[in-house]
Amino acid sequence: MTRSALSDVNKNLLILHFTVFIWGFTGILGALISVDAVQMVWYRVMIASITLFIYFKLSGLNLKVTTRQFLQFFFTGAIVALHWILFFQAIKVSTVSVTLVCLSSFTLFTAILEPLIKKTRIQAGDMFIGLVIIFGIYLIFKFESSYTEGIILGLSAAVASSLFSIINSTFAQKSDAKVIGFYELSGAFFWITIYRLLDGSLLQERFNLSASDWICLMVLGTICTALAYIAGVSVMRTLSAFRVALISNLEPVYGILLAFIFFGHKETMSTGFYMGSALILSAVFLYPVYKKRKSRS
Repeated sequence: MTRSALSDVNKNLLILHFTVFIWGFTGILGALISVDAVQMVWYRVMIASITLFIYFKLSGLNLKVTTRQFLQFFFTGAIVALHWILFFQAIKVSTVSVTLVCLSSFTLFTAILEPLIKKTRIQAGDMFIGLVIIFGIYLIFKFESSYTEGIILGLSAAVASSLFSIINSTFAQKSDAKVIGFYELSGAFFWITIYRLLDGSLLQERFNLSASDWICLMVLGTICTALAYIAGVSVMRTLSAFRVALISNLEPVYGILLAFIFFGHKETMSTGFYMGSALILSAVFLYPVYKKRKSRS
């Protein structure tokens, strides 16, 4: 590897770590913003869609897609919206730490759902990792029963995240990931708007949020969504999928550390919670290592 190439790799490693750190910070913003989860996600995807549209226009990127692709991306946006609503609602009814650890079970649901969707065999190693994660989830349920609703919502958010990630892995073979993201975010905005029209909440929207809510929403929509998305895609040009997966698994670690800094004793959990969390995070970190070794054999 040349010195220039090594420099690019190191620069992209820093960008990826910063991006994952921003993803971890998303949970903090979700706890700080006073509006409900649906309203919060509606503002988030609206701000992110507008930001990305401006970015694409300034960069001259061609957003043209076929009608079939547009519909595929647009409907996938509904799953993206559902994931974020479940995620932020989990934070509202529990804690950032509980939600982020439950979201880490994404690995388990991907190991189960991907073979079913793509009609391939479920690997024994995947099932073992899955069983470890299930036992970790059991410990969290057992020792943090007061957060049962948040745990269920967090796990549901992980299922939705796994589902649209598997779908996107197929889309990415034929389309630019940035274009996919723009239409999916726009789709998410559309579907949440329809939902808010049906439940009547949008007709009562006055946009009279507090200054702190507006600041947090702008950070959430621009930096934590639009900017983080672009940065996350850009590093994949020089970093291996293994390295990206391994570093991305730091999201709950960064998020939990930030939660302690921002919320202190509210984020303090039982010993059983930390035992379960350690099992889940260990399995999540070992999964890409196992996958890489398996691909070499």
